[in-house]
Amino acid sequence: MLGKVFKAYDIRGTYPDPLDEKMAWQIGFGVSKFLLADAAQVGETSPMMHNIVVGRDMRKSSPSLTKSLIQGINDQGGHVVDVGLVDTSFIYFAVNHLDCAGGVMCTASHNPPQYNGFKVSKRKAKPVGEATGLAEVRKHAAMTDKQTVQSAGGRTEQRNLWEAYAQHVRAFLDLSPDWEKKGKLKIVIDASNGMAGTMIPLVFGKKSPLGPVPGLEIVELNFDNSKGEFVHEPNPLVASNLRQLQEKVVSVGADCGFCYDGDADRCVVVDEHGAVVGCDHLTAALAPFFIKKAGKGAPVVYDLRSTKAVPEDIAKAGGVPIRSRVGHVFMKAVMAEKGAIFGGEVSGHFYFRDNFNADSGAIAMCTVLTMLKATGKRMSQLVAPAKRYAQSGEINYTIEDKDGALANLHKTLLAWCPAAHVDELDGVTIDAFEKSASHHGGWWCNVRKSNTEPLLRLNLEAKDKKTLDTMLGKISPLLGIRVDH
Repeated sequence: MLGKVFKAYDIRGTYPDPLDEKMAWQIGFGVSKFLLADAAQVGETSPMMHNIVVGRDMRKSSPSLTKSLIQGINDQGGHVVDVGLVDTSFIYFAVNHLDCAGGVMCTASHNPPQYNGFKVSKRKAKPVGEATGLAEVRKHAAMTDKQTVQSAGGRTEQRNLWEAYAQHVRAFLDLSPDWEKKGKLKIVIDASNGMAGTMIPLVFGKKSPLGPVPGLEIVELNFDNSKGEFVHEPNPLVASNLRQLQEKVVSVGADCGFCYDGDADRCVVVDEHGAVVGCDHLTAALAPFFIKKAGKGAPVVYDLRSTKAVPEDIAKAGGVPIRSRVGHVFMKAVMAEKGAIFGGEVSGHFYFRDNFNADSGAIAMCTVLTMLKATGKRMSQLVAPAKRYAQSGEINYTIEDKDGALANLHKTLLAWCPAAHVDELDGVTIDAFEKSASHHGGWWCNVRKSNTEPLLRLNLEAKDKKTLDTMLGKISPLLGIRVDH
């Protein structure tokens, strides 16, 4: 049964079948064994290295699953710092703030309410995926039985870290004396009935230990998370989930809007006209801001699905563009390896060197607000320069023989454009952006396999709409049956 819930990057499944309290205890036991051993391996001797931060989201099943998880950690010998109802990025902060062995967030992120799961981080909030520890956690969990285990007597304490967290997040807002002089900002925030409904008031609003952010008016949408239910699916990447936010931004004359996912670690921005801002376009707009602060030569990481405008604009601003595989495990690893100042992913995850290389929807919002104030531009004006190429967006295709389709795609497209560059950093990327045949414009595409479904995912970009449509017509039949959501 454990095999059903352990995924490539986290632990996730429907509640109570297959994910239940018994399994949560096993997972807690396995997590504790892995995290404490990991801390010991690198010679960490601090007493805090026996501590594991645990938090949870607002789902109905989260309290009981978290209680069982904590019991499993304690029974294995780990001590727990229970931080309560928090967003996932809070866990990354707490692990570093308290210098703990790691952390666990009980959440199913953007999934429907019947799902739940756990996101695991180790020292310094480094992500734990299949290749970096989840396989070991699963092994430890599978080899233990609550009925035969004698508790090692780990302890649990509750901690309220909201003031420290608010100070950390708001450090990314430029609250200089000129902040209020430049006029007020009105924003709409759709919390998606998720953890942003808790986080936003405690970090930015009247409930914050620091008081509300001066000169910032927040119009709230779907902030009630007390029922563990969603007015709309808590996934801001689905266009239909943004309609309420788009309409509200226009009707109240807001400067922009933000829609958060269920655990509030990522967000999508809507401009003053209600138009959705592509996360890669936002990466291109924010990167120069960080490069200017860090100095020329600062590395910036972007995921390989991003528009060509991202590496072009990073280089233009004097930074070094670093291309990464898709997924937070890979993005964070590249951030750390290259010493990057900032990173952006098409999925709405934004990463910050000064946030322990971790992602944060709240800090992304702070950066957008700071740029709006500093430049005096509208949201649409900030991202307009990056919207210079034609994009397909991510399109899914269902097909059983994914490897065969990728091999055929490779062969067929190279026959069409022999000068194209091909790499397999993540799936297959075929780049004919600068070396296309003279009878059509430049284009490039990436096709990746789904980890969990018989799906191929296509991202295609071209210098013009005509070329985009032409290449989409050629590529689509090679990938199977198109799945439109």
